[in-house]
Amino acid sequence: MPDRTKARKPDWLRVRLIAGEPYQELKQMMRSKSLHTVCEEARCPNIYECWANRTATFMILGNTCTRACRFCAVNTGMPTELDLQEPERVAEAAEQMGLRHCVVTSVARDDLNDGGASIFAETIRAIRRRLPLCSVEVLIPDFQGNWDALRVVMEAGPDILNHNVETVERLSDRVRAKAKYRRSLELLRMAKRMKPRIPTKSGLMLGLGETIEEVLQTMDDLRSVGCDILTIGQYLQPTPQHLPVERYVHPDEFAVLKREGLARGFAHVESGPLVRSSYHAHRQARSAMAAGGEPAYPAGDA
Repeated sequence: MPDRTKARKPDWLRVRLIAGEPYQELKQMMRSKSLHTVCEEARCPNIYECWANRTATFMILGNTCTRACRFCAVNTGMPTELDLQEPERVAEAAEQMGLRHCVVTSVARDDLNDGGASIFAETIRAIRRRLPLCSVEVLIPDFQGNWDALRVVMEAGPDILNHNVETVERLSDRVRAKAKYRRSLELLRMAKRMKPRIPTKSGLMLGLGETIEEVLQTMDDLRSVGCDILTIGQYLQPTPQHLPVERYVHPDEFAVLKREGLARGFAHVESGPLVRSSYHAHRQARSAMAAGGEPAYPAGDA
């Protein structure tokens, strides 16, 4: 059997490098404010395109994650950083960039009682103070099932609440350290129950050994908890120590899955080889908000 980890990537996964002036300016600004971006830490293939367009996903709560998911390139270990001034610096950077849609994510902070929920909430409020017309999307960890922590984030009023299931249920324990598929569904259900009009969002990676039937079942699971937006992209192995790519999924298959998702009632489906959770996030936000942020049917039990 050929070594799939060394197989040449297909043409549709080639990324155009644009390290021009906007990219350099943004990189310098992030360093000057001691900020992190998931674009860099997770080695996102879209970093050059997004940064050239002056968009970025801020990563708060430091750059060291308490979990060691087998798909993710973010540093793992015991974090030492908890910067209470970080929310204001994120807001300053968003203001300097003139953002109309701001995405904020974080590492998992299982060492904190609230998982960092209070910092998420203050970041939302800080951005709103400086940019009242800017929509704010947060991509949160599962807070270990602490729904009081989730409520802190929801009460701050993000425009979109994002939490990724990442993969199908059968593969979840192998792919995601400490995370649980059903707990992720419950988080999305609880978020919708707390604030029904705030759109919820989740994402899937393909190429880890899932079947099409399992992907469709995951769509159904997400719709059953009222999830409004779905992103589907190709998994890419960040280092030889991470899980290998089982299959490169053709763009035509991503197009079919987009149609399947829309038929199931998602307000927006972003599906393609290079799609990541925050890719074209502003466009996803417009679709969800145009739909009113209401699920096609009430969120049920996961």
